[in-house]
Amino acid sequence: MPKKPRMYLPGIPSQVVQRGNDRNPCFFEEDNYWFLLDWLGDACGRYDVAIHACVLMTNHSHLLMTPCTKSGLYRVMQWLNGHEFLC
Repeated sequence: MPKKPRMYLPGIPSQVVQRGNDRNPCFFEEDNYWFLLDWLGDACGRYDVAIHACVLMTNHSHLLMTPCTKSGLYRVMQWLNGHEFLC
């Protein structure tokens, strides 16, 4: 049975959890965290998404974001996942 599509509404905060494959580490050194934060800032600026909080752990991250458009959050995560560095 296919997954139900996620619904992200403009102006409504959403929590996004991103995990490594099989819960393996995503971050191996401190610079990795800074790269993600830099890319996240770029992507959120590009797709008009506000970041309220983020927690980065070795094998996953939690993000609290509010999109200003219906597709903003999806596009941010799609852009981030296009980078080879991430999980």
